[in-house]
Amino acid sequence: MTMRGPGFLDQLDAAVPGAVVGRNLEAIDPWIDVAPERIADVCAWLAKSSPVRFDSLQCITAIDWFEIDPKKAAKVAWQPHTEMVYHLWSTAARVSLVLKTKLPRWKSDVPGELPEIPSVCGVWRGANWHEREVYDLSGIWFTGHPDLRRILCPEDWEGYPLRKDYEMPLDYHGIRGR
Repeated sequence: MTMRGPGFLDQLDAAVPGAVVGRNLEAIDPWIDVAPERIADVCAWLAKSSPVRFDSLQCITAIDWFEIDPKKAAKVAWQPHTEMVYHLWSTAARVSLVLKTKLPRWKSDVPGELPEIPSVCGVWRGANWHEREVYDLSGIWFTGHPDLRRILCPEDWEGYPLRKDYEMPLDYHGIRGR
């Protein structure tokens, strides 16, 4: 079975109704846009029930769609948000798939309140490290994660270095950084 054509998406829509909000399976890297609250359900179906078993999560990335320059911000066509990108691989079918989902930059538009998305650790064990990295560097809270804590920055680090509005501290524990 191939992912190209309506059959694959029809099966996904039947298994997880309303989860798919956009798609391009003809792209060089085929992608499906998923409602954020349904990401774990879609991943579980893709890994365990779909005809193309996606047995490997290659990476999870968070993209901060935010323009800090007010002049440039006035010219962009999109509203600030965070895009989550999941790269999947099927060893048996030798095919990849990209899942995308859009989150607000801040939960309920309250600065400092981390946006949330369900964890996919229950689908792929390797998601544990990927989700911890995204949490640590981009400030995304993965609900249901078994051990969500910093993985690269020290536990007492403030802020999320991959957010476009992050300001590097001048010093850390008395050590001057610049």
